[in-house]
Formats: sequence, C-alpha cells, structure tokens
Amino acid sequence: MTNIGIRALGLVAVFGISTVAAAEAAPQFTIGDLPSFYQGSFGTGSTLNIFYNATYLQYQQDRLRLKLTLPELSVSGLPNGAVLSGGNVISRKSAATQTHSASGIGDIWLAAHYTALPAQGLMPAIVPFAKVKFGTASASQGLGTGKNDYELGLGLDETIGTRIFPFAHIAYRFVGNPPGDNLRNIWTYDLGSSFALDHRNILTGMFSGAQSEQPGYSGPADLIVAWNYNITSAGTGLQLFVDKGLSNGSPDYGVGLGGQVVF
Repeated sequence: MTNIGIRALGLVAVFGISTVAAAEAAPQFTIGDLPSFYQGSFGTGSTLNIFYNATYLQYQQDRLRLKLTLPELSVSGLPNGAVLSGGNVISRKSAATQTHSASGIGDIWLAAHYTALPAQGLMPAIVPFAKVKFGTASASQGLGTGKNDYELGLGLDETIGTRIFPFAHIAYRFVGNPPGDNLRNIWTYDLGSSFALDHRNILTGMFSGAQSEQPGYSGPADLIVAWNYNITSAGTGLQLFVDKGLSNGSPDYGVGLGGQVVF
C-alpha cells in the first residue's frame, strides 16, 4: 500500500501488506486505486482536509518489483504560504491566517524493490529499494515543492510459519529544496506485521514515521491498521485502512478504501 507521499501520509507503507501477497503468489502486473481522506492541523494553526487518490501500477518479475504511483490531490484549509509534499505539510514558512483550497495532480512516485537475499529460516529477506518523487504537483497552489526527491532504503521482510509476516523498512530521502524553504534531508521508517487470518483475509498493523523536513517542527508519526480481502489467490481484492496520528506533524486521523486487480 504503503506511507501520503510514500509515506504519502501513511499510504504506501501500509502496503507492506504486499509482503503477504508475494508470499502467496508472484503477480506480474497489478493495477490499483486507493482513495483516502485525512484531517488535522499538521503543525499549522488551521484544520486541513486532504483527499488523496493514489492510482498505482506495479510490475513484478522474480525478485524485482517496480511500482508507479499516480496521485490526485485536493485540500481545503491550507494556510497561504504552506507547502505540501505528497499530501503532508512540509513547509510552514508563512504565518498567514488566511487559507485556500486547491486540487490537481500530486507528486508522481516511482519505486524499485529488489530482493537481494530471500528469507531463510530466522533470516529475513533483505530488500534494498530506491524511490523517486517527481515534482509534478503545483508549487504555485502549495500542492508540492516543484522539486524532485530521491530516496534509498532497505527493507527486512520475514515469514513466521504460514500466517505471520513481520516487516521493517528504513530509508534516507534527499529532499528537493525550493529557494527560501530551507528544507532538510530526512530519515523515514516503518515497522509492523501482517497476519493472514485465512487465504482471503489479511490484517496488518504498523507504525510509520519520519523526520520533519522543516527544522523546528514535529515529524509525522502514525499508527495504521489495515485489512485486505483477497478475491483471488493472486491478490486481486479490496483494501481498507485507518490511520491515527501520534504527532503534531501527522493528521488527527485518516481512512482509505480501495482495491486492486492482479494479472
């Protein structure tokens, strides 16, 4: 699934659930869509309402997995001068009390994961990954920075028996810095586990967090619970998640419901 902005306000990090799907089958192509809604102050003096609709395309062959996320973004209550990145507030350089609404294409993400070492016994699978955030969201409307971000990371994916799938991921993001924003590079991380109730129902709980890109503010920290219902053994099915923010840099809450088709 999953962090919006990968964290993507907890969106992509949730789809560490794909660890379970990969354990059950090796899909070639996946097309999915996950509309989600978030509400909170995100460290501003305003209540923001963010609708983030992520359409994603995935190709998997043996140990390689490529994923392209094409989002749409709509926000109300965004303070003038504040800037989003992937739906999360990363810059609050203006103290303006006036707010505005905006909508449009979000930042496009491209991710590549490669299983360097498969899981063996108590040794988890070692999965290095790289991501690029293309600055396609409108900088003039505050929907993005207009700059690219680059991320390098490492994932550990374990299988315990046939039902439990723990995972942990850490990455370092090189943040594109528009003039005057003074943004910094950050660490992102998540850890949790998926649990297969049966061959159709999968529950996932995880903690997702990151440093703040703007010095002096809290970074996002979220607890996320997700449910996948597989219609087919390949992983075609429905996805539902709820997000509870734990820091001033997170939404108060978020919820998403979508689905995917695996070919």
